[in-house]
Amino acid sequence: ASRSHHCDRDTLPHRGAGDSAAQPGAGDQDVKTRHDQSGVTMVVVLVLLTVMLLGGMALARMTEVGTLAAGNAAFRETSLQASEVGVNTAFAAVQALADENTNAGGWYFASQQAQDANGVPTVDFNAAPEVVVGAYRVRYVVDRVCTGAMPVTEPLRQCLVKQVPQLESATNKEKPDPPTARQFRITVRVMGPKDTQAWVQALITKG
Repeated sequence: ASRSHHCDRDTLPHRGAGDSAAQPGAGDQDVKTRHDQSGVTMVVVLVLLTVMLLGGMALARMTEVGTLAAGNAAFRETSLQASEVGVNTAFAAVQALADENTNAGGWYFASQQAQDANGVPTVDFNAAPEVVVGAYRVRYVVDRVCTGAMPVTEPLRQCLVKQVPQLESATNKEKPDPPTARQFRITVRVMGPKDTQAWVQALITKG
């Protein structure tokens, strides 16, 4: 008797040489994803650096402007303090005037002078006396607040007079200043560092 043997062989799928390269592997996808993330991160960093740079420049500008403003305020305050020297010097000069009806020395005018829109007399301040106060140059001009022909013969009509009630020590009653109390306008110009310029005016009474 003869025996027959049957061997069943599984049929395996045949893989060609080009099948492995047909689809990308998982490793290639990971590398591409990392590259994309790196590009986005770089853009975000550049934007943040730009914003920080602009903010720093703006802050530096604000600091510079604040420093300049503080410096200008300090110069102006000092110039106003220097103007007090000019006012006091002009006051002493007016008290020493021998003749109020005659102009004197390029600084005193017996009648009120024309003025600009700011109320500053339109006279040559460079011809007026100069007082040096530190780094500041102070010049002053005085004009008597009187109009009309000189000499003044009617102060009550021609001049601005000041009649302030004064207490009498005996009766405690008030009486006005004498009608001949004349008003003088002092105008002071102060020039200092960094083109600082200040104008100050004051009214004084004599008589």
